[in-house]
Order: sequence, then C-alpha cells, then structure tokens
Amino acid sequence: MSDKWWKTTVVYQIYPRSFQDTNGDGIGDLRGIIRRLDYLQELGIGAIWLSPVYKSPNDDNGYDISDYRDIMDEFGTMADMDELIREADARGIKIVMDLVVNHTSDEHPWFIESRKSKDNPYRDYYIWRDPVNGDAPNGLRSTFSGSAWEFDEETGQYYLHLFSKRQPDLNWENPNVRQEVWDLMNFWLEKGVGGFRMDVIDLVGKIPDQEITGNGPKLHEYLQDMHRETFGRYDVMTVGETWGATPEIAKLYSNPERKELSMVFQFEHILLDQQEGKDKWDLKPLPVGELKRVLSKWQTELGDQGWNSLFWNNHDLPRIVSRWGDDGGLRVESAKMFAILLHLMKGTPYIYQGEEIGMTNCPISDISEAQDIETINMYRERLGWGYSREDILASINAKGRDNARTPMQWDDTPNAGFTTGTPWLRVNPNYKSINVAANLADPDSIFHCYRKLIALRQANPIVVWGSYELVEDVPEQLFLYVRRHEGRTWAVAANIGATPVSASVPRLGRSDNVIIANYGDRDGADFAALELKPYEAFAVELG
Repeated sequence: MSDKWWKTTVVYQIYPRSFQDTNGDGIGDLRGIIRRLDYLQELGIGAIWLSPVYKSPNDDNGYDISDYRDIMDEFGTMADMDELIREADARGIKIVMDLVVNHTSDEHPWFIESRKSKDNPYRDYYIWRDPVNGDAPNGLRSTFSGSAWEFDEETGQYYLHLFSKRQPDLNWENPNVRQEVWDLMNFWLEKGVGGFRMDVIDLVGKIPDQEITGNGPKLHEYLQDMHRETFGRYDVMTVGETWGATPEIAKLYSNPERKELSMVFQFEHILLDQQEGKDKWDLKPLPVGELKRVLSKWQTELGDQGWNSLFWNNHDLPRIVSRWGDDGGLRVESAKMFAILLHLMKGTPYIYQGEEIGMTNCPISDISEAQDIETINMYRERLGWGYSREDILASINAKGRDNARTPMQWDDTPNAGFTTGTPWLRVNPNYKSINVAANLADPDSIFHCYRKLIALRQANPIVVWGSYELVEDVPEQLFLYVRRHEGRTWAVAANIGATPVSASVPRLGRSDNVIIANYGDRDGADFAALELKPYEAFAVELG
C-alpha cells in the first residue's frame, strides 16, 4: 500500500463552469484550467478532480451526460482535453475524471432508443415499470423532490430517475449496460487519466421494486467486476461518493484485498447540522462534540483495511468558512483553522476551488437569483407545503449548492478575473478583497497556509501514516488530537468556537516546536495551561 501515490498527495476539485473562462462567454472552459495549472502547481496539489466535462444538455450542470466520449461544447474540444491531461502531467498533476454512471441524460442515444418501444434493444438499458393502480409503481422519491418515477406517454410505462426526470437511471442488472460502462472507462484510462471520482456509485446496485437504492446486494460484485475489467490494470485513484457509508461499509469498498476502490467519500460529518430525521434544509447548530466523535471514528475504525478521504467542501456543499466558521471578522483565522484541523489527519485531503483563499457563501434575496435545480425544486415544493419564503431562503443561503458554484475569484478586476463576458452565475460581491492575487501577495494568507500544509504532508510520514488519538478530557469546542509515528509525536489543537477556550492536559507537557499556526504570535504550547483564541489552531511536535 505504501507505493500508492494517492496516499501522499492532495487533490484539488475543479468545477469547470466556474473556474476560468477564456473566450468571454461567461462559462469556464478547459483552456482556462490549462491557463491556471501553474497556480495549482505552486499550491502543491498532485491531482485535479474534474467535475463532468462530457457532452451534456446541462439539466444538472453536466451530471446528466449525453455522450461519454465527447466534450461539452462550451468547455472546448477533445483536443483541449488531451492537452489538459498532457500539460497537467508535465507538472506532476493527474486528472481524475468525474464518472457518472448511475444515470445518463435523457438525450443520451441509449435513452432515446429505449423510450421508442417496449421491444427496442435498448429498452432494458433503463428501468421501466408498468403503472400500479394508475399511478407510480411505488413510493421511491427523487433526491431533487417529488416522485422518482416519470410516466412516458409513448409506451405507457414509468421510468426511474433518482435525480432529475431528465436523468433516467441505468439498469445495472443488464450485463450489456455494465460492458458499456467498462468500455467508456477504458476509453479514458487509455487517454492517461489518473482515475475516477464515482458519482453516487452506491446507487448502482439498486433494487427499485423493493425500494432499495443505496448499498444493494450486488453493488460490491459490480465494483469488483469494474476493477477487474478497467482501472485494476492501471496505477490510478478511485473514490466513490457513498452517502450512506459506515466505517464497516467503507472497508468493503476500500480494503485493497477486495479489489474495489481506493477510498470513498462518506458524509457523516457533513450531516451533523441538520435536524434528526429531516433533510439538509432543516438546520440546527453544529454539535462540535459530535464532529469530534465522527471524524475520530473514521480516523481509527478503518485501521489498515481502508483509506480515508478528508474534505469540508465540494460542489454540492456550502462554503465551510460560512457554514461552521466566521466569514466576517475572523474569516482568515477560521478558514485556516479548518485547514489545519483536517490536513494533519490521516487520509487523502481534497480542496475545493476557492477554499484555499477562503471564499464564502453568496446569499440571495430572491429565488430568481438561484440556478441550481435542487434549490429551485425545493423552493417550489416547500412553498406548496406552507413554509414561509423567508425560512426557505434562509435554508438556501445556508446550504444551497450555488454557494459553492459562484465563479473563482482570481483578482479585483471586473468579474473577479473569471470572465470578460457576463458570468453564468453571479460573482460573489466580496471578490474585491477575497481573491487569488491578494492571497499570493500576502505571505500570511489562507493560500500560503494550505501550501504549507501540503508541503508538510509530503515531507513528514507521520501525517500520512501516523496513529491517531483524540484527547477527550477537554472542553467541547476544543478539538485536540495526537499523531504518532516512528518515535515522533505531533499534537494538533483547534478551537471550533467564536470564544476563547482553555484546557489542562499535563500529560502532553510543553512544546516550543511549532509546526504550523493560524495566529502569528504562537511560539509554543504549554498543555498544562493551554489557551486558545477564537478559531485558533496549531500543531506542535512533542519532545
């Protein structure tokens, strides 16, 4: 396992639509990513997770694919894609493709054929069912609100869509479908990509007639077949998006002996600020004690039988500095705190574009400002249920996906240097002060904190391989853990709170060897009388 490059690297997620536009159409493109590779090389990352760039009608911003072997026109051409892979590789950066194979677009040729007749050769590529008592086959619901079944007038049957009705689910029980997937994966592997991030991969083993969606009984059989037929022959990274994973389930995916995936994204920590039994829009304050427990559980329970992914942000999640930090007066300190806390844990860290400069949520005052299909559908549904417009907008401003998708803030020129045209989604008005150029110019910026954390991981085996111990006899808002490896011991402390915190842990002693800190005046730590400022974080080496 020690020879796997993805254990020592840091991955940077690019949402291409919002990263860098080079032709003035207001939409980011592949040439924009090529243009910014030197910036990413300076940051120190070793892989780019590229959100979908395949041909798509864009019902769900590229997660509805109409051709897996072509590039969306607004992003560029396959020649641009080949150049991106080549130029990234020249800088020691691998391109990890976003693989969406639970569903396709309704404009994919397979589905166009499938809906023509019940005896079409492609009919069984998707999941079709007869009506039950003149209605949907069962009560399965779409993630994007409403029933997961859509009636098709042409043949008088319903098809399944666990997301938008324009994203029909593939029928993985059909071996022809699985072979099509292996073929398209090998197409990209032969181009030299560094692996795949596998969108909602835990859904492909679904048994819709039993209303089983996640973790179906054949899921791991399918993944082992996938490994054997595709990426198992390459030195690549694979990460599965698995919302329902527990540590035990994660071991099934990522134990190397099982020959499935490198690691999974699990979301247990991300669900902590929603009300019990409700969905993500029903908010509650973050229980910091639970955050410590959950992250620590994933640090220890995988053992050597699995591998962790470490993340706060992605294209589906709000900005962490706005969510659980302070995006006002202590924005820089709280952004660095979350970085230090996460990046010194065991696992592969993921940085979402703009996280490394402390980009914030971008509140809206009217639903007309929203672009995201999930947000718009929820707004309409909840209005119909009697929720107030103000409450719905509060939920959107806290958790809506557009918060993460506003254009990358490169400098203080118009549209933050993202485009010379009209941006597809409005630029956050705070770009004048929060941007890459300002970060690069300030040696004490959030960017340089991330850069140092990446360098620490690459230079210190303790970060990659060390054991993990949560220190529990401290106040709830203090997250304190210890890493140990080959005679070295590091202690990492983070105050996840807007007020100062003090603690006494005499057994950790005193250290004057500060590895990294988010306040410039920390010159050591006396754990017998520990004091941390609001959102302060640091790591020290213990003697």
